[in-house]
Amino acid sequence: MNIEDKAYKGMLERRPVNVKALWGNENVGLVSGRDIFAAAKEAECVMLAANCRCPLTAKGVLRAAKKLNSAVVLEIAKSETGYCYGNFENLPSYAVKYSKELGDGVVFAMHVDHYGIKGMADVNKAVSHLPKLVSQGWTSIAVDASHLQDYENLCATRDVAMSIPAYLGLEVEVGEIKGAGELSTVEEALFFIGGLNAWGIYPDLLAISNGSLHGTYDVSSGQQEGIDLKRTLEIADAIAPYGVSIAQHGISGTPLHKVEEFHKYRINKGNVATLFQNVAYGIRMDPDTGNADTSSGSYVKENGRGISDALWNKIVSWADGEKISRKGGDYKKANLPFGLAIMNEPEEVTERIVAETEEWAVRFIKAMKSEGSADKVIEVMNRRLDHNSAPDRKPENSRADYREDRAPNKKKNEGSFDD
Repeated sequence: MNIEDKAYKGMLERRPVNVKALWGNENVGLVSGRDIFAAAKEAECVMLAANCRCPLTAKGVLRAAKKLNSAVVLEIAKSETGYCYGNFENLPSYAVKYSKELGDGVVFAMHVDHYGIKGMADVNKAVSHLPKLVSQGWTSIAVDASHLQDYENLCATRDVAMSIPAYLGLEVEVGEIKGAGELSTVEEALFFIGGLNAWGIYPDLLAISNGSLHGTYDVSSGQQEGIDLKRTLEIADAIAPYGVSIAQHGISGTPLHKVEEFHKYRINKGNVATLFQNVAYGIRMDPDTGNADTSSGSYVKENGRGISDALWNKIVSWADGEKISRKGGDYKKANLPFGLAIMNEPEEVTERIVAETEEWAVRFIKAMKSEGSADKVIEVMNRRLDHNSAPDRKPENSRADYREDRAPNKKKNEGSFDD
């Protein structure tokens, strides 16, 4: 995208006010998640959302986005900020820096992924914390109270969402994402989204439990990808009248030929996290799914990929000391103690990480049918009279229809908020 184009300049004037407050005199194409998700719905595509446990992931994804003129989403989950070098404080600055290095012209959102809410204490903390994140340049937020009972989820999500500016992207969640097994139901989704609507809360996206798994799949132990697209479409069709579509979580480990089908099922955002971590580490991966090869009983570091062998050996030694399985998901926790060391690797090493990240991002963008979607985002934004992208909707339902005694599912889930 040429930053001198009239349309791009018009888009810059219509960026959200928190972005303009920070970078109003700059050409960075950081926009509201509302606009990116609206464009995805119109274009019937899926926007790649990359969890940036290492900031180098953001650089590679932005390079791919510029190459294919695609909008993208850069994100990090609240839980990830506790064990990753990429966090709420530094990722917006890294993203703006990398955009500048590319000459700007990249259209992207900064998304707070899985802001986990497990009870009223978390609600109170969120109402204080989220406005601070808005002031740091985050332009989209996922409120995840899915581990609560359905009525509690509705109330907690409602209360937290009321503290988020309506001009920013909003994702919500029903049903704990935990792999094959119990799936979110149409009844749950309608109670949840309909109840939010009754309170004047208008999400862009709903994350559901549809058989995906956070992390990649340990094929050696029999784990298999099992995203249920039939249930996904049933839910998506039911909530479509509310202007809500599906956010697909846990795409790492999913065959690309299946990802190519996602756009047919009202999926408009697709999260990829662990795969990009595997790239940074240089772990041997299946070339179609990104699953780590653990057939030998441990991860296999490949020469000439990812971090240096010397740094990998330090990570393995640390993980052994922490009693982390050599093929276990908790290798993600090395991102924080070794994050600065990864960023300070020689340029030839960081460049190969960025280059392979870019290659995978290009593959995902093409599979998700979002090539060229930056133009659609700019078109959506330039239709507006000004910078405020708050949705033009109204409550369709009575709050009395969404009482606790009408909640469809009383089961309380337990689990992780990781992506």
